Amino acid sequence: MKACTVCKMLSSKDRCPSCGNPTSDNWSGLLIITDPEESELARELNIQIPGEYCLRVR
Repeated sequence: MKACTVCKMLSSKDRCPSCGNPTSDNWSGLLIITDPEESELARELNIQIPGEYCLRVR
């Protein structure tokens, strides 16, 4: 898996499927958001699309 360098969404692609920015293999911390509207953490991290995210990406 690779993480987007901007929105931190995880995918297997070289470009983020959500925002189109490059992805990186160097990431840590897994966060799974199923319902961003009800998630306090998703609101704090400005996540609006359900999916898998990382906490830190380099």
